[in-house]
Amino acid sequence: MSDDPDDVDVLVIGGGMAGLTAAVRGIRSGAKVLLVEAAESVGGSARYAGYVWTAPDRQTMARVNPHGDEALRNALVDGFDRAVEWIRSLGVECGGAVPVLGFGRGHQFDPPRYIDECRRVVRAEGELLTRTTTTSLHHEHGGVAGADLALPGGQRRSVRAGATILATGGFQANTELVDRHVHPAASTVALRSNPTSRGDGLRLARQAGAATGHDGAGFYGHLVPAGVSLADPADFVSLSLYYSEHALLFNLAGRRFADETLGDHLTTMALLRQPEARGLLVADARVHREWITAQYVEGAPSTDKFALAQKRTDRAGLADSVDELALLPPEWGYDGAEIARQIQACNDAATRGEEPMPGRAYDNTPLTEGPYYVVEVRPAITFPFYGVLIDEHSRVLDSAGRPIAGLFAAGADAGGLYYQAYAGGIAPAIVQGLAAAERAAAERDPAAS
Repeated sequence: MSDDPDDVDVLVIGGGMAGLTAAVRGIRSGAKVLLVEAAESVGGSARYAGYVWTAPDRQTMARVNPHGDEALRNALVDGFDRAVEWIRSLGVECGGAVPVLGFGRGHQFDPPRYIDECRRVVRAEGELLTRTTTTSLHHEHGGVAGADLALPGGQRRSVRAGATILATGGFQANTELVDRHVHPAASTVALRSNPTSRGDGLRLARQAGAATGHDGAGFYGHLVPAGVSLADPADFVSLSLYYSEHALLFNLAGRRFADETLGDHLTTMALLRQPEARGLLVADARVHREWITAQYVEGAPSTDKFALAQKRTDRAGLADSVDELALLPPEWGYDGAEIARQIQACNDAATRGEEPMPGRAYDNTPLTEGPYYVVEVRPAITFPFYGVLIDEHSRVLDSAGRPIAGLFAAGADAGGLYYQAYAGGIAPAIVQGLAAAERAAAERDPAAS
């Protein structure tokens, strides 16, 4: 690189978990790093996470995410332990391994402290610009060599870079893009994320000739009480109804449409495809006692999420018996009689010890202990799975599957990892952020790799 102050080794666009990781890893490799963030501060929605987790091995990942890109799946699993050690290397405590979602393993850690430590390193040893947007990339010889920036005071800055890493956090705040690439009704769901992730990474990558896809891949999110605003980021976790995997979910016709036991994140995607993207979540006293008020993951705080929902919406209540579920308020729009009939049929089948129907393992899930906890729910999106296609080194690929020189993507900007499945969001952000910075370092100095 030259001595021009606007020349850098690594330009990172986006200051969430992936971008911060890439920036600090680049600095540790000896690179001159500039990190730009559109928001007033770095961190994004990652501040509200609590665990870094994924599938424990390649076989499990392939089972729960069979249609995800194999190379990206394997890179995530293979790089997970190193990602945990990376967190610890920054002086951030990372707890012992605990089970997550029945198939995964994860570690509790302190994302705000991780974010703050990364920010400290970038400010001290690199350069950090906030409230700064990227208007376009520099295209040279079929690759990318930096970008043009718009600073908060209206000034413009042109930056040359040996490597440019896109880590803007996805496009969940862009209603046009979520309707086009997630689902035609996706813009009607709640936004469980920061409002600055509007698709800048996707826009810039497309301008560089990047391949993207696939439509219908889905999104990561959770069920939340209908009619409740998520304007306060503190509600991202407190109002997410993780316990749905132990409850029953019905659509407006009073019918079940998904296997709730597979996890709230998958049920959330399924609800988006139902009429009006709303449903009725029903639990009984046992579920309330063992799951609603208990720890969702070992080490997490215990919170009565139903009680919180009941304080925030009038579409939540108690029924003393199954029969009373038939008396749902007509203005809610649900077939309460059908819901009561289905729950009673499940309970009767379980009492008789009948096996579930082949391929329909969820048909006889019993809810036998009154009272019944009822809340209307809707999907909330955190980030989409559609994004820029990358390889295992986080290099952005063109339509022919070839890396675009100088361009990388990580975290929610990258697509291909998940398809109608989910095995962690923090872990791929860190793994891909590290991969991008390390590959950029190897290309800058091949002798050091």
